[in-house]
Amino acid sequence: MPDTPDTTRAEIRLPTQELRLDLPFYTKVLGMRLDMIYPADNPEVAVLSGHGLRIRIQKGAAEAPGTIRILTDDPAFAEGARELTAPNGTRIEIDALNPPLVLPRTEHAFVVRRLADQAPWVIGRAGMEYRDLVPTRLGGAMIASHIRVPDGPVPDMVHYHKVGFQLIFCVKGWVDVLYEDQGGKLRIAAGDCFIQPPGIRHKVLHSEGVQVVEIGVPAEHVTEIDHDMNLPTPYFRPDREWEGQKFVHSLATKGTFAPFRIPGFEARDTLIHENTKGVASVMVARPTGVAPWTKHDGDILFTFVLSGEMTLEGEGKDPYRLSPGDAFVIPPGMATRYSDTTDDLELLEVSLPGNPLTSF
Repeated sequence: MPDTPDTTRAEIRLPTQELRLDLPFYTKVLGMRLDMIYPADNPEVAVLSGHGLRIRIQKGAAEAPGTIRILTDDPAFAEGARELTAPNGTRIEIDALNPPLVLPRTEHAFVVRRLADQAPWVIGRAGMEYRDLVPTRLGGAMIASHIRVPDGPVPDMVHYHKVGFQLIFCVKGWVDVLYEDQGGKLRIAAGDCFIQPPGIRHKVLHSEGVQVVEIGVPAEHVTEIDHDMNLPTPYFRPDREWEGQKFVHSLATKGTFAPFRIPGFEARDTLIHENTKGVASVMVARPTGVAPWTKHDGDILFTFVLSGEMTLEGEGKDPYRLSPGDAFVIPPGMATRYSDTTDDLELLEVSLPGNPLTSF
């Protein structure tokens, strides 16, 4: 059992040449509290605390002065300064406690990522294996990952993501997850998906043979651990919104197919367009006939081959024969055609914003 705060403390030691110059800076400018100082006749050590930090400033200490980052939403903190240097040489960086999410401008590109090209799997959070499906990440606008989760209990913690849009689509196997205000354990299996609204707390519990495709916008986003919340929460609030988006648990067995934006295909709507108020749409498409050449005018259009095969043709590009595990991104205004499709072809299409206008 870990020690409690009453029996164990941690300090960061910083050097100084003249302690009396440091105390006014750390107490008055940075608002820290003096907890200890000695010896009384000629002080050489002072211990201060504040903002979740405890520091020991010691005359002649061998350490480098270091850097302290203070996060605050108080515009008057340190009279609005963003960088300061303490008398002992320690650099102080002051930044926003909750900075706004920045969505980079999309750097449009035609991208094809094939499983047969042997893109490396890397070990990520909680022991999960990740394969990058869009290496360019479109200039930081999005990240698409093919993820394998080891069988059995997942060593996960309650956490959330500071993100604009996030999708978890199950390709194989199944996985159980707990979500804030969504009742008890929820499961997705092949063809099912979750949309995780920005900031919703969740925890992965258990999986068997699972592979998922995860889409995140923007590509670089922060994952924070919530040490205070226990899941499941006692409330069931299916209509709750997080930054204008609702949680979605879409089951393939409950979906119906209707004509798709591309003639010669039909698609199952996951209702994500409706529940994100148009931020994104997520469709599972399959062929019904011959598709024409098309162009879209959206921003991001990502597709993952779930099953079957097809040939992706693009203007000015060599054709690509695609099979399960392959992925591609089509930039706006580029003419493409899905041809030579097999009867068992199924495509996962994610578009931002949702339901882009398509011309033939």
